[in-house]
Order: sequence, then structure tokens, then C-alpha cells
Amino acid sequence: MDESQLEIEPQPVQVFSSQRKDVAEMKATAPTGQPWIKWVLGLVLLGLIVFPFIVTDPYSQQIVVMALMYGALGAAWNLVGGFLGRVSFGHAVFLGLGAYTTLLLLHHAHLSPWLGIPLGGVVAAVVAFVVGRPTLRLTGHYFAMATIAVLSVAQLLVVNWDWAGGATGVEAPIANSAWLLLFRSKAPYYWIAFALALFTLWATIALVRSKTGFYWRAINGDEAAARSLGVPAERYKMRAFVLSAALTGVWGGFYGVYIGFIDPDSAFNLTLSVQIVLVAILGGVGSIAGPWLGAAVLIPLAEGTRVALGSSGQGMDLLLYGLAIVLVSLFLPSGLITLRLRRGSARS
Repeated sequence: MDESQLEIEPQPVQVFSSQRKDVAEMKATAPTGQPWIKWVLGLVLLGLIVFPFIVTDPYSQQIVVMALMYGALGAAWNLVGGFLGRVSFGHAVFLGLGAYTTLLLLHHAHLSPWLGIPLGGVVAAVVAFVVGRPTLRLTGHYFAMATIAVLSVAQLLVVNWDWAGGATGVEAPIANSAWLLLFRSKAPYYWIAFALALFTLWATIALVRSKTGFYWRAINGDEAAARSLGVPAERYKMRAFVLSAALTGVWGGFYGVYIGFIDPDSAFNLTLSVQIVLVAILGGVGSIAGPWLGAAVLIPLAEGTRVALGSSGQGMDLLLYGLAIVLVSLFLPSGLITLRLRRGSARS
């Protein structure tokens, strides 16, 4: 046996140790890993169930709906950005595809959003499969720039498509019909967002705890080592991208119906993509609860400061919002989810 073979043999041992560490971290961040987490989840679930009966104010209900939506969008993005380690700044393209698919089917074919919303997820998944083949070969900031380019191209295409409303956009009709998913009050939308949020949470937990989730973490840790162990990296990277896009597209359909009007600037918006990334990063990437925690803090903070200070015209609401983001980034660089870990470390 020559010397080169002796140097290669220890690599599988190092990878297995890394995988065991990943498994331990995943169990530590899983929402059902400790008894007190079950109590917290139960209280949060109970609070969300009784919320629309106690708080009937439409504005308060809208804030919770937006927090649920951004938490779910962050959780969907987290499959690619957190567990796979590919930071995408173009996820708004899948949101826009879902929104446009749902509203165009409603506008031209009078198809109910109950069918249009899942079809929006399918369209987003198909587009993700097409654009994912060339973009997923890139890593780091090259992948991030490629996703921004995809978002810009999609926006330009829709602007020039008259059948899709062009630059003027598409609007939902004004009606009060459960079949068309059009309501005059916020409460029905709240329950739909709540059901979709539960589905998103279940889907992300199931994926992360499956063999697919283990492979994503192995690729994120060391793609070359994962390949050497037989992990089909390309297939599982594509799986993460497509599933993340499908979930985002479903929420895009809900977003289009809920807002009632979309245009290329609002649906394929880079700021919207950044907001999705922001809730996940500040909450804690690579954890199941992180995006939900980030959305629960950032969305009410943004809306509250906008209402309280936005009328001043001096941008104080944006200043406080940005200051909060800077403070979290400085003192909790791994996200708000690490508050629990630090508390545990202090006790030990």
C-alpha cells in the first residue's frame, strides 16, 4: 500500500462524525425534541386558534396573517438556504408565479383559487426544475447573483406579456364567495393562512427529519465528502430547490388572492425576496423554528413602527426597524433561536 492511500482512508470517519453532529443538532432544534418545547408549541397553537375569536380587529388579524405567511415563506426558503446551504435572493419569482397563476386562472378561466393555489405551486416547481439545472451548479455568491438574475428576467417577461396584464397587473374581482376564495372580512383568510402554515410546518419537519434532510445537511457540510459516500448531490439539491419553490408558489397563490391585486413590480420584487431571507436569517437558518420566530418578531415590529412613526415622514419607523435588525445581527449572529441555546449554556 502506498502513502497516498493511507492519507485518503481517514476521510469517511471525519464525515460520519460530522453527520452524527448534524443529527444531534437537528434533534436539538426540532420542535418536539424536549418536553417544554411541546408545551410552548401547544400554547402557541392554542393562542392562534382562539385569536380570531378574541381579537376581531381586522388590522390585528392582518398582522398575524402576514406573520404566518412570512414565517412559512422563510421556512420554505430555509430548505434551500438553511439546510442545503444555497442562499437564494430570487425566491420572490416563485411567489410571483404562484400569485399570477392563481389570479390569471381566476380571471380568464373562472377557476376557483382552491384549485389555482395548488396549480401555482406546480408551476413554480416546474420553473424551479428548469432554472435549477444550471443555477444549482453554482455556489456561494455566484448562486445568489444567478437567482437575482432569474427574478429580473421573470419581471421583464411579465411586463411585456399583455395576456398576463402587462405592466398594469391583474386584479381579483370584488365578491363574497367561498368558492372563489373572496371574502369581505379578514377572518376566513386568517383560517386559510393558519391551515397553510400548519401544512408548511408539517412538510418542513417531515422533510428535515427524513433521509432527504440528512443528505441536505451532508451536502451543506461538505459536498465533496458527501459525494464520496455515494450521496447523489445533484438530485437532492434539485429536490430541495423544487420543493422549496412549490411551497413558495402555493403561498404566492394565497398572497395574490389575499391582496387582490398584483403587478410585476409587487410580485417579482427583490425587496420581497430580501424580506423572506431576513426573517429566516434573523430567526435562525438551519433550524425548524427559526423562520417562524423571525417572522413573529419582525413583521409586528415593522407594522407597529410603520403605524406609530411612519406618519412623521422622517423615516423613524425604518430607522428603528433597521436598528433592531443590526442589534440582533451583532449580539445574536446565529439568529433569535440561539437565545434558547445560550440560556441552556448559562444554566450548565
